[in-house]
Amino acid sequence: MKITRNDIDKLNSTLIVDIDKKDYESNVDKVLIDYKKRANIPGFRKGHTPIGLIKKQYGLSVKVDEVNKLMQKTLNDFLIKEDLAILGNPIPKENPELDWNADKMSFEFELGLSPNFEVSLNNKKPINLYEIEADKKMIDSQIINIQNQYGKLASKLNVEDGFELNGGFKNSEFEVDNSSTFQLKNIKGKLNIDLIKKMKIGESIVLKTKGLFNKKSDLSFHLKLNDNNKDQISDVEFTLNEINERIPADLDQDLFDKLFGKDKIKSVTELRLKLKEDAEKNFVNQSDQKLLNDVTEYLIDTTKFNLPEAFLKKWMQRTGENKLTKEEAEEEYKKSEKGLRYQLIESKIIEKNEIKIDLDQIKDFSKEMIKNQMKQYGQLNPDEKELESISKRILSNKDEVKRISDQLLSQKLIALFKSELKFKTNKVSYEKFIEMAYSKN
Repeated sequence: MKITRNDIDKLNSTLIVDIDKKDYESNVDKVLIDYKKRANIPGFRKGHTPIGLIKKQYGLSVKVDEVNKLMQKTLNDFLIKEDLAILGNPIPKENPELDWNADKMSFEFELGLSPNFEVSLNNKKPINLYEIEADKKMIDSQIINIQNQYGKLASKLNVEDGFELNGGFKNSEFEVDNSSTFQLKNIKGKLNIDLIKKMKIGESIVLKTKGLFNKKSDLSFHLKLNDNNKDQISDVEFTLNEINERIPADLDQDLFDKLFGKDKIKSVTELRLKLKEDAEKNFVNQSDQKLLNDVTEYLIDTTKFNLPEAFLKKWMQRTGENKLTKEEAEEEYKKSEKGLRYQLIESKIIEKNEIKIDLDQIKDFSKEMIKNQMKQYGQLNPDEKELESISKRILSNKDEVKRISDQLLSQKLIALFKSELKFKTNKVSYEKFIEMAYSKN
């Protein structure tokens, strides 16, 4: 067997694989002998079919299979030995003159080579880095939510602004039958509000669904509509079941202890500081994700290299369950080009900076994630054995291992970027961050 490599340019090569009868003959004979042992052919006892008949019936298909297996192994071994960094997989060239009955055969493959380039983390223009502050407005809102959450409900007879209304929504045609709770401030239109205000407990009215709630999404939420019927339903019967006034909890030591444990917080001032600290810790993940997105865009824009476009389009056209047309492959390439470029850049950064992730790191990282999740439910000091058990269960799932590994890699990359790149820090409120970072220009 002989492999010849021909470089077309820096990004494209071909491999010619010459195969001789002696390369595959012994494997073909072994398979055919096994066929002979297992064959059930009319007129012959099992295992006694003449080998000539077996060869005549199965010889060519076995030869094709064995040659393809041999060729795949040979290609893989060659790529590893030559340390060739390729994109996609080798594409076999069509050969209409190929004779599978011949003793000698030649196969040609196209290769797309990974480009040679350098990545610089020495940016002249600083990249925006957002520090999200929990402002007074946000903390005030959080405190109101906490007081309402831990407050009490007082039953009322008449509907008033600010009261919580619980009732059932029904429409037999669209199989709507759901109970939900809302306030008058969620309802749109003076006519609807006036109708609901006049209701007594147990009474029912018919409401038009169009423009019923201030938020369009609220209609699907309160009526439990699906995508098939949300735009078709025109009215709904509403029955008022309960009217409640929510009385906020007092900001006292009892509430502080429920929230954070015995005597951890002793005043409203300390509560506000704690809420601010916790909120800003949580915001770091969002600002870091924005940073990673911005650095990704920066690296793609500033790291210049060519790709074997024609090869990649052809590869996309031929791989996958559904073959693509030439036009579809062009479109797919446009969608995936940025992602491919960043994969190559990221691999270069990982290699250059010797970033490594092993199972111990993944395990430790998973335990920290579990700890943070448990804190949200009031478990501040989880048992180490419990953490170990949950981590082991999570890491038994390959998809979870991949997800956690990707998160850990992102964390390591963010730490590297923060230490190497220049940034301009912008202190903003959460509302401003959302506006600046994600609003469309």
